[in-house]
Amino acid sequence: MELHDVWFVLIAVLWTGYFFLEGFDFGVGILTKLLARDRPEKRVLINTIGPVWDGNEVWLLTAGGATFAAFPEWYATLFSGFYLPLLLILVCLIIRGVAFEYRAKRPEEHWQRNWETAIFWTSLLPAFLWGVAFGNIVRGVKIARDLEYVGTLGDLLNPYALLGGLVTLTLFTFHGAVFAALKTVGEIRERARKLALQVGLVAAVLALVFLLWTQVNSGNGRSLIALAVAVAALVVALAANQAGREGWAFTLSGLTIVATVAMFFLALFPNVMPSSLNPDWSLTVTNASSSPYTLKIMTWLAVVATPVVMLYQGWTYWVFRKRIGTQHIAPDAHSAPAAPPTPEAVH
Repeated sequence: MELHDVWFVLIAVLWTGYFFLEGFDFGVGILTKLLARDRPEKRVLINTIGPVWDGNEVWLLTAGGATFAAFPEWYATLFSGFYLPLLLILVCLIIRGVAFEYRAKRPEEHWQRNWETAIFWTSLLPAFLWGVAFGNIVRGVKIARDLEYVGTLGDLLNPYALLGGLVTLTLFTFHGAVFAALKTVGEIRERARKLALQVGLVAAVLALVFLLWTQVNSGNGRSLIALAVAVAALVVALAANQAGREGWAFTLSGLTIVATVAMFFLALFPNVMPSSLNPDWSLTVTNASSSPYTLKIMTWLAVVATPVVMLYQGWTYWVFRKRIGTQHIAPDAHSAPAAPPTPEAVH
């Protein structure tokens, strides 16, 4: 296997890890409006992701940096053609991070309510826009002979890509609801499970239509296997959620996202960005990659750094693995800075 093929796989793994982790992260942010009934419950939801949300976004930074270094032509065409959607995602992620940090800096009701509204919208919009972006990448966009994007913003808002946005939005919300049920106790846990069923059924219908559409238009034998895994995992995740097996439900909802993203990349390869104008003008792992020497240096750096990052993030999740509930929120929590749950929080 050539190094550019290896880096295509590594970038696929990075995006998969990002959507698996940030998926439930976005989902919990959306649930602050859909699930929480009062301020203590909102704080419980925010505290479930408080210790990990910023670490989850490291996967996005790494995926973007790896794309820039390994496939500069892909990075340039992608970020020039998708400039406005990606800029909107970036702005949302910045505001979202500020909202987490500043929400509880002041006790006024309107101050906290406004930041909570920001968390909701800056979770919902990226969850939708990432599906639109990847839907367009898989479908193919207007790339000319010089490997530059020549389409418009309106070309990106096609039915297939918009359906992809709805799929990622509902899948992430389902993933977040299952995570909330896994990480909480009491009434909010039960309501999270009920909401997970409702959102999961909608996600199942949308995902089935979208993945079959993808398979018909761009699929191959490898992507068909990923499609089957995604559908099966989602069905079993719904059953596990109904049975109260939150751990299995979360694992399987994550597997659904992993298989869906894997299907995207399996359908793409060896392209990284197909041209809808002429297949010969598509960006591929060959014509979009860096030099072999650059890829070789990157590979050695990745071999050294990746295990360290993985071990640290795994340790973080282990330390903050306990469930929390409103009983762990102090009565005056609305006027005190939000704090992540302690490792000693009881089940």
